[in-house]
Amino acid sequence: MIIYDVSMAIHKNMAVYKNIESKRPSLNRVKSYDKDGVNESEIIMNLHTGTHIDAPLHVFKDGDSIEKINIERLITKCRVLDMTGLKMITEDDLKIKDIKNESFVLLKTDNSYTEDFGSDFVFLEKSGAKYLAGLNVKGVGIDALGIERGQVGHPTHNTIINSGAIIIEGLRLKEIEEGDYMMYALPINIINADGAPARVILIKE
Repeated sequence: MIIYDVSMAIHKNMAVYKNIESKRPSLNRVKSYDKDGVNESEIIMNLHTGTHIDAPLHVFKDGDSIEKINIERLITKCRVLDMTGLKMITEDDLKIKDIKNESFVLLKTDNSYTEDFGSDFVFLEKSGAKYLAGLNVKGVGIDALGIERGQVGHPTHNTIINSGAIIIEGLRLKEIEEGDYMMYALPINIINADGAPARVILIKE
């Protein structure tokens, strides 16, 4: 059995969505061992920083918040699809892959080979989202900090989430080969949140 951690490490200099400085996390020591007898810190960060899971509330006014997602849906078999070399992922790109109905797919792209999530990151285009929704996929993960970019009205988010599927963003898949894995994707249990950071691991038997 091989265990792969496909999560981003959280630190002040980490890559953030479109390199927006205000999205960088801040980790501050509020108590020190020398002064207080213990070390204690606080973190300030956007809930969509690093590897995270989007709740329906992220894009729908009255959508479910993160704690309402059944955790069993995030402990599941999944299939990593190698989509490297593409600028965006469309229906035509996905049709040539062996995607089963009701599967959980993770999209490996050129994003996994850079630490810079600028304005030209690889994303899932709306036709690709519609195709996956038509297969009733359980979820879609991607190695970008956003599953879409430059699409008015967020059609990729809306299509995937409206189909009942889960979105995971910010995966690190550079070392992961295309194929089948067991996935454990555990979001922090934050009440009424529109998303949450997650530790995601893949297991290959």
